[in-house]
Amino acid sequence: MAYSKEKWKNRLTDRSDLSTSLVHLTKQSISNNVIENLFKILHDLQLDGSTTDTGFIIGTIPAVCFQDTPFYGIAQNILFEQKIREDESSKIRYSAVGLAFEKEYVYKKGGRPVLYENKEIAKKILPENEWWRIVNFNLSNPNAIIDWTHEREWRCKNNFKFDISEVTILLANESQYRTFMKKCEIDKLDLHKKIKGIVVMNQILR
Repeated sequence: MAYSKEKWKNRLTDRSDLSTSLVHLTKQSISNNVIENLFKILHDLQLDGSTTDTGFIIGTIPAVCFQDTPFYGIAQNILFEQKIREDESSKIRYSAVGLAFEKEYVYKKGGRPVLYENKEIAKKILPENEWWRIVNFNLSNPNAIIDWTHEREWRCKNNFKFDISEVTILLANESQYRTFMKKCEIDKLDLHKKIKGIVVMNQILR
């Protein structure tokens, strides 16, 4: 049953476990630290799609990943990922720096929820040109659980081009906030005046 946009937004905002936004978390690259990488994204007005080599994408089509999670849940996910990296050597998935967009905005640009399923089964369900939507899910082996459903992931195939006015920036702490603002002054493009806002993540869990 369909219902109005107002009722849809009310349903989401009245729930502490749901959100009207989607979050893409980024990390440092080989050549840039995480803030420099964030500025590159803002200058390019584009998130580059991950591949099988650079991320966790199945198939040959790159995709940009988002989490359909409130900021509080994002902060919890980040803390858990940090603890895992402290306990064991693992691939860095993301840091506490990112960009948030309204869910409706991402949807209109082709973003869709992923299919959580055993990847071999999922490949039989979706045509090969839709494999970018598959996230492996397997609870059969208690010693090798594969479950990323806590991210409630959405993906957009290839790259994600955006308008600067649609962006909310996520930063880890006050130090990153000051670094970001100082870089905005040096940059002289007034990026901080063009975005929707800034969320400092370490304030959320206090």
